[in-house]
Amino acid sequence: MRSIFAGSLVATAAILFLAGFSNAAQPDAGVGTSANWAAPGGATDEADYSRLTEIRTGNVSRLGLAWSLDLPGEVSLEATPLAVDGVLYFSGSYAVVYAVDATSGQLLWKYDPQTWKHSPAKMNLGWGVNRGVAYENGRVFVAAMDGRLIALDAKTGKEIWVQETIAPGLLNSSTGAPRMMNGKVIIGNGGADLGARGFVSAYDAATGKFLWRFYTAPGSPEENKGDPAMEAAAKTWTGEWWKTGTGGTVWNGMTFDPEANRIYIGAGNAGPYDPAVRSPGGGDNLYTSSIVALDANTGKYIWHYQENQRDSWDYKATPNIVLATLNIDGKPRKVLMHAPTNGFFYVLDAETGQLISAEKTGLVTWAKRIDLKTGRPVEEPNIRYETGLSEMWPGTIGGHNWQAMSYSPRTGLVYIPVQQIGTRFSRGKQAENAFNIMGLMVEPVIKYKNDGKGKLLAWDPVTQKLRWSVQHEQLWNGGTLATAGDLVFQGTADGWFSAYDGRSGKRLWRFNAGLGIIAAPMSYSVNGKQYVSVLVGYGGTTAPLGNLMNVGWKFGAQPRRLLTFVLDGKTKLPPTAPPDMKVHALDDPALVLNEADVDAGRALFIRCATCHGVGLQGTGSPAPDLRESGIALELDSFSQLLKSGALMEQGMPRFEMLTDQQISQIYAYIRAGAREALGLRKPSNAKPAPARL
Repeated sequence: MRSIFAGSLVATAAILFLAGFSNAAQPDAGVGTSANWAAPGGATDEADYSRLTEIRTGNVSRLGLAWSLDLPGEVSLEATPLAVDGVLYFSGSYAVVYAVDATSGQLLWKYDPQTWKHSPAKMNLGWGVNRGVAYENGRVFVAAMDGRLIALDAKTGKEIWVQETIAPGLLNSSTGAPRMMNGKVIIGNGGADLGARGFVSAYDAATGKFLWRFYTAPGSPEENKGDPAMEAAAKTWTGEWWKTGTGGTVWNGMTFDPEANRIYIGAGNAGPYDPAVRSPGGGDNLYTSSIVALDANTGKYIWHYQENQRDSWDYKATPNIVLATLNIDGKPRKVLMHAPTNGFFYVLDAETGQLISAEKTGLVTWAKRIDLKTGRPVEEPNIRYETGLSEMWPGTIGGHNWQAMSYSPRTGLVYIPVQQIGTRFSRGKQAENAFNIMGLMVEPVIKYKNDGKGKLLAWDPVTQKLRWSVQHEQLWNGGTLATAGDLVFQGTADGWFSAYDGRSGKRLWRFNAGLGIIAAPMSYSVNGKQYVSVLVGYGGTTAPLGNLMNVGWKFGAQPRRLLTFVLDGKTKLPPTAPPDMKVHALDDPALVLNEADVDAGRALFIRCATCHGVGLQGTGSPAPDLRESGIALELDSFSQLLKSGALMEQGMPRFEMLTDQQISQIYAYIRAGAREALGLRKPSNAKPAPARL
């Protein structure tokens, strides 16, 4: 059976429930959404909360599949669908937009921005993810990887207007969902890991007219002149940061407050990671790793709160920012709730940006606490690799990452998907499973109990205490949905989609989706009937962590799908291939390997590892394990593919910058790795020569 009532599952759910707490409800006026789910987080508050109650704790055991829609050609699916007046809208891996009938699952239209054709060079800057679309007044908005912001007619899928939001030559790329601001649409971008300078841009939603832009890091002194926000930020940088890189890109979290007419943006990590490279004389490096409040009409700076000064660990403020009213010390207070990748949970005053409280949600080794008087962390020593090496928890993926947390005013709890894993940062030391990011070696670390695993946390934002948690065996899991039926929904890397009691954490229902889930679910109603939908497509930033993210899903073996559930649903999924952890490597016994080529190819493989897996450790998404690839078995076919770009439409970039010798060296490394997997070659202890991302 695919759908299982979980009375027998409680013992295996690994629930930790902390007694002695009461589930105190909080003000619920205006929180979340009901029939329509018209924004990426449900409503502008980004609470991922549904006020619908037809599906609730008492009857969720009756939940079944209403319909499913296969999505051929898709790989990593990170978006949360929108639901507007009986139609679902969502984006796929490369910003393909789908419109689907919400009751039947019938595809109404499909739009492909064809980034591979418009901007082929941008295909080298990402691994094929898109986190969703926006909707307002009959228009659907999506950002293509190359930065084109596109407005579509919601009924037909036809283009209304297109704007280039990223200038030619910049290393930025867009993967996040746009947000609406009362007739305006705002979009950010990524690229901080390459040193790109972050910014957000706002446009008129009806015409596409450019309105304003705000940068999250300063430019050159000439560019900053006359801009108070940039002049203030520049005082926190040293050296020639506008040449070495700054980072601070806004690629996910943005929350609009219509009452205050403000947009709160979450700025990403600094880049380069090593602060001695980008700002050698010290400084906080504003506005990286910060929440920044802007006037929605003008883009003018209002306030900021920096969560990590002088970021050195890829810590980012990009996870979703929840706007709500909480009763604190007996008084209602409008707040922002945030769980960034650094492992703390922050509550800020939405009006002023003042820190109200902050506590660790899990294993945190970089700071003792957050000083509530100064708002700054009390840091541990040697956290910026002053001695050449530092090991940090959380690692670069968090903590909490882009997978949405949700908030229920009924329970007063925030439901946070978290990871526990460390990262080793070192200057000059090479390692097989490490990335050289602009001169700094970055490698995942497994050391403590539950490292390499994820959790679902129920967190009280007022008391800053854990109420309950569910331990997951896999690291990289999906976002959450909270409902007024006192339910919390979450999908996990192992392919299960589960419903939990929001007050106790008891698992009440689960469904085998046949593939890992990383997206957040959503809920909507049509003609009074409530539905729950989720996109199924494991992937995203899995390949850079290799075996630590490998759950056994093979490239192309399991279909990507949109699943929609309803009470008493009877639809069955067709059987799909189960997880398979074996590496089915291919080998040509006649091939003689040159060891110098193997070593050189190991260093060059960083160009491939973000999709095909660090150290050749494929995770099934967003690209195949090259040890199993028939194309990579023959040098001629491998070389032709890299040079021709024949599979660009499927997400495989053209590597015209590689020479024939370099291609031959990468090929040799792949073939050596395949033989190691087959037991035909002793694993190499060689360290890769320096190579930079």
